[in-house]
Amino acid sequence: MITVDFSRLSIKPGFRILDIGCGSGRHTCAAYRLKNVVAVGADLNFNDVSEAKIRLQLHDKLGEHGGGIWSLSVADVRCLPFKDNYFDLVICSEVMEHIIDHESAACEVIRVLKPGCDLVVSVPRYWPERICWALSDEYYNANQGHVRIYEKKDLIALFESSGVKKWACHFAHSLHTPYWWLKCIVGPTRDDSLPVNLYNRFLTWDIMKKPRITKFADYLLNPILGKSVVLYFRKIKPSNLTL
Repeated sequence: MITVDFSRLSIKPGFRILDIGCGSGRHTCAAYRLKNVVAVGADLNFNDVSEAKIRLQLHDKLGEHGGGIWSLSVADVRCLPFKDNYFDLVICSEVMEHIIDHESAACEVIRVLKPGCDLVVSVPRYWPERICWALSDEYYNANQGHVRIYEKKDLIALFESSGVKKWACHFAHSLHTPYWWLKCIVGPTRDDSLPVNLYNRFLTWDIMKKPRITKFADYLLNPILGKSVVLYFRKIKPSNLTL
């Protein structure tokens, strides 16, 4: 399930791309398919990084890559082990809602990004997430815990105060929103609910087969039901900073 719209980004061969909070590597793998890039995945969870490694190795075995290289690191988004101005693109997808010290996290992902280059941040959208919290007291403790719900304007302000400027925004994964509402109703950690399991099978089929009809439905419903808000920022060049 890819949240970032790579077609919006101007990515060139040789780009260094960081997927921070990579989890099992969905965006790292997507970046690795681009032509001759360096795809770097980093996450605090060692088991997730290990799973990402297996997925990337499978891409190597099947030849499903763009001819570049990949690398993985166990790292904390609040203290990244990378040089200043090192990456040409940074992706931070579904991470910030888990971080208590989100100011430090925002500063770090911007620190390692080159001036004039793009940062993509996604988090759960405010009102679908608010319904999940209302339906279940367990929800925000599941999936490694959600410590906050962002309003879009607040997330934009957080990052723009640290040296980037928003240039685009969209919503994603509308078909997933009812699934999470259903999970919250029956209990987010339950795995024996027939309706939830059937919906999960549908979403898995959709991700694997990518039929046009569900892609079109998702496109139509995203402005209303999109589960995630996706923000595109550009790091301000030093010459554009106001003294």
